[in-house]
Amino acid sequence: MTASSSTNTYSAYRTDWLALHSEPILLPELPIIDTHHHLWDAPRPRYLADDLIADVNSGHRIRATVYVDCRWMYRAAGPEAYRPVGEVEFANGVAAIGASGVYGPTRLCAAIVGHADLRLGQAVRPVLEALIRAGNGRLRGIRQVTASDPDPLVLAPASAKPPGMLADPAFRAGFACLAPLGLSFDAFVYHHQLGELIELAQAFPDTAIILNHQGGPIGIGSYAGRRDAVFAEWRQGLRRLSECSNVSIKIGGMGMRMFGFGFDAGERPPSSEQLAAAWRPYFETSIAAFGFGRSMLESNFPPDKGSCGYAVLWNAFKRLAEPFSGEERMSLFHDTAARTYRIDSAEA
Repeated sequence: MTASSSTNTYSAYRTDWLALHSEPILLPELPIIDTHHHLWDAPRPRYLADDLIADVNSGHRIRATVYVDCRWMYRAAGPEAYRPVGEVEFANGVAAIGASGVYGPTRLCAAIVGHADLRLGQAVRPVLEALIRAGNGRLRGIRQVTASDPDPLVLAPASAKPPGMLADPAFRAGFACLAPLGLSFDAFVYHHQLGELIELAQAFPDTAIILNHQGGPIGIGSYAGRRDAVFAEWRQGLRRLSECSNVSIKIGGMGMRMFGFGFDAGERPPSSEQLAAAWRPYFETSIAAFGFGRSMLESNFPPDKGSCGYAVLWNAFKRLAEPFSGEERMSLFHDTAARTYRIDSAEA
């Protein structure tokens, strides 16, 4: 395979194109927990256990990974609400491969974030309990994508979510079931929806919320050419969100088409220096808002693979972290993730 299909959110990845650039691994002994990746197959770009294994063994010290819901391997039959249980069963199987040590030291899918439709209200509780059982001790939270934008160039109509989901009474009734079961919530929203997430976080201060992809500052469609204005709106929302002590942030996802950097369209893949230069304002703003104790890093593979290789991506993050102390780097690359997703670092 040399290329895969694209979506509005992310670009096709081309293995022959990615092979045009390689570079030495920086700080190879720095332990990393990759807090966000997916596994899937056609019609999306194929990225399964063997692809993940190749990436985590490409030179960086990836101690563990966190699998995040992507609507893959749902059960083909049975009640609709319970079909996402199949994805957690699948991820748990990959976790068993990682735990064997046969393919390297990385604990693949050491933590799992599944999916449930929280709009079921209180009726979602038995679904959550089924997901917990399927995770065999690895399920940590739930993700229900609520990213919504009216521009079809940003979000294809088939992928569009109803606006205002985070304030929906039925959704909130389901959301209220998470904390009592020890589950967190991974939130994927766009920059103009951060106010909605703030209201949710304030309404449920005892529920841990992890912001995905830095709150999605959009750089395509009707937002193209408005980077400064979008950045200002995003920064203001991010700072306000960081005042909610129950919210943490995943820094990453910037290789997706949605951010509008355009690296996927280059003749050659970018170097880690080029990525770091483009990503620096978002990286530094996120850490300034949330601090090292609530900030962690994600590869967001395979969506980010459309723009760069796995080893280059982590080199870019290490370049961005050069000014930090050793303790601060440990928090950012490993410790915050281990605490947030309850991954035993002694075993990872």
